[in-house]
Amino acid sequence: MKKVLAVCGLGQGTSLILKMNIEQVLNEQGVQAEVEHVDVSAASSMTADLIVTSRELAQNLQNQETRVVTVQNFFDVEEIRSALQEHL
Repeated sequence: MKKVLAVCGLGQGTSLILKMNIEQVLNEQGVQAEVEHVDVSAASSMTADLIVTSRELAQNLQNQETRVVTVQNFFDVEEIRSALQEHL
């Protein structure tokens, strides 16, 4: 099972919404994954198959070996779907 991190600055509200939208897209595509929402500091020390975050926060995660996917709007399911399709 894949592990996906939904990352925002504080790891609370925005990343929770991103997490729910990622889960929706993955369920639609039949992909099983554990999706966790965390702050950028925690994400930098965690192991995952994929990190989804904003372009600004992705700069803080560049030392990761994990693939980092950026989305502009955490509320836009279509944008999230497009971003994930390239990496799943």
